[in-house]
Amino acid sequence: MEKALKFLKDCGTFYLATVEGDQPRVRPFGAVCAFEDKLYIITNNQKPVFKQMQKNPKIEISGMAGGKWIRLAAEAVRDERREAKKAMLDANAGLRNMYNEDDGIVEVLYLKNAAATIASFSEAPESWTF
Repeated sequence: MEKALKFLKDCGTFYLATVEGDQPRVRPFGAVCAFEDKLYIITNNQKPVFKQMQKNPKIEISGMAGGKWIRLAAEAVRDERREAKKAMLDANAGLRNMYNEDDGIVEVLYLKNAAATIASFSEAPESWTF
């Protein structure tokens, strides 16, 4: 999990894919954190991406940094606890101008059954699960 967290932070912007009906949907994300040995993402419960993850929790994430890329498949699991929301906002202070733990719209989700691969054109891929 730590390797995926570091790589996604190095990416700055990474891309999260969901499914809406039979149509893939991809959008940029940029905030991640570790909490209780799990990798978390954040969104807003008013956005289609949240509704898509609630209907079908299978997601994929991809991003590039330093000439390498990550592909990460997982299930996004909602965590409604205030402590999890606080951990995410504390780790990504720039989000505090949009969200707070008690605003009723911030949502944090941890990645379950995750499988990640970091690859490049010049090195063998490295894969792991968490």
